[in-house]
Amino acid sequence: MLPRSPALATDLYELTMAAAYFTNRVTATATFELFIRHLPAARRYLIVAGLEQVLQYLEELRFSEEDVAFLRQHPSFRGVPEAFFDELRRFRFTGEVWAIPEGTPAFQQEPLVRVTAPVIQAQLVETFLLATINFQTMIASKAARVVQAAAGRGVVEFGSRRAHGTEAAMYVARAAYAGGCVGTSNVEAGLRFGVPTFGTMAHSFVMAFDDEVTAFERFSATFPGSAALLIDTYDTVAAARKIVAAGLRPPTVRLDSGDLAELSRAVRRVLDDGGLHETRIFASGDLDEWRIASLVAAGAPIDAFGVGTRLSTSFDEPALGGVYKLVELQLDHEVRGKVKTSAGKVTYPGRKQVWRCAGANGEYTGDVIGTGSEPGPLDAEPMLVCVMRGGQRVGRPPDLAAVRERSLALMERLPAGLRDVDGTMVYPVRFSDRLVREQQRLVQAQPGPVERGTLGGPESHS
Repeated sequence: MLPRSPALATDLYELTMAAAYFTNRVTATATFELFIRHLPAARRYLIVAGLEQVLQYLEELRFSEEDVAFLRQHPSFRGVPEAFFDELRRFRFTGEVWAIPEGTPAFQQEPLVRVTAPVIQAQLVETFLLATINFQTMIASKAARVVQAAAGRGVVEFGSRRAHGTEAAMYVARAAYAGGCVGTSNVEAGLRFGVPTFGTMAHSFVMAFDDEVTAFERFSATFPGSAALLIDTYDTVAAARKIVAAGLRPPTVRLDSGDLAELSRAVRRVLDDGGLHETRIFASGDLDEWRIASLVAAGAPIDAFGVGTRLSTSFDEPALGGVYKLVELQLDHEVRGKVKTSAGKVTYPGRKQVWRCAGANGEYTGDVIGTGSEPGPLDAEPMLVCVMRGGQRVGRPPDLAAVRERSLALMERLPAGLRDVDGTMVYPVRFSDRLVREQQRLVQAQPGPVERGTLGGPESHS
């Protein structure tokens, strides 16, 4: 298998645009912003994730000789001057990046990442930024919902075998941990990112022995003090009784099928009657935030959950529609805001800041998206911070465990109506008056008619 080429992990049109910019001597400094136009139907917030991989990519982005040779022979580049390929050989990202830190709740229309760089550089990185931020933010947001539903019980990400490939599985584990999960079953994520790893046993191990008790005894002897015994291969309650009768004292038993509420109650009674009060019950099996919320509401004595397919694929909302749009060009010290006027997709010009407001009790009450130069509301907190300058990271990257703690702490500051898995509350997000006026001025200056109703105002995206 050939080693991956980060420089070519992009859409062809990013490279053809770069060639066209170069050939036509377009040397402006461009600002692009990455944002989500509309939240998915079952989401009331997002949890930002993936920024660390973006910054690493920007610092390390290079075109190898093999990359250049491949592009030179591509039919699309037959008329491109040789000087462009020399430019690719020298390519380094030298721009500035502002972003909402990982683990932070974010909402519709808010810039999650802002890139300012020479236009070729800012354009070339679009695909990687979107793929990375969209994917990890989607998973972290789903994980946060599952964690909220678990109401203080631990959630382990268990979805590697159902993720869209092993690389995706590794980043699922990272994003799920950032969103509040206590860990993952994915060992590579443990190595690369320090995500705590957990495992139990498979039905096949139980079936490999003539009886369950022998399987439980052998596994417990191999992993004294940490064995998690899977007890639903045959008869769940009978297996719990066998554990008690054999004198085993496993730290955890796992249920993976059946009526988890009723089975967990029956198993808890067996364990408690046998003096195994400290043995925890871990449940898995096609779980998501709604099933977990139902189990919690029913009082099921389950101590922790393993969530697989429906987390690793964000099953109910499997894609996040982030976009990366040009908002400003600067050439010869002249700065020009840019807007798109497509029907239903009108954008807002210029570099922006997001201001988060809170009440006296610390609970967040709403956000204001303003121009990058205007002051925010009194006592509001700016969300975007500078994370890269001159192509180099500003400060040290945060530890992923700290990102998780940040996520959990900030979630507690969201209104309860947002955190409820079936909540219908919409968090207020508005644009500042100055930004709206500037958008309307630029839109009205564009040639051709503008569809009525496409001009955004403070009330139209709240």
